[in-house]
Amino acid sequence: MIPSQLIAQFYSAIIFSFLGLAVFGLGFVIFDKLTPYHLWKEVVEKRNTALAIVVGSVALGTCLIIAAAIHG
Repeated sequence: MIPSQLIAQFYSAIIFSFLGLAVFGLGFVIFDKLTPYHLWKEVVEKRNTALAIVVGSVALGTCLIIAAAIHG
């Protein structure tokens, strides 16, 4: 592979990584605002395991959607 193409692909990967993380963060904040309670407080302080599983599932689903959108 030509070094200039490798560098361009590296920069594209970095840009899409940050873009994906930003969209995921925004999605998590929106999900947190739509729920009637503070997610972090419920999961960490009150040790709500069921909610932690739901939040993890939503996070994985959001990540899969973002990855599919970036991949094309």
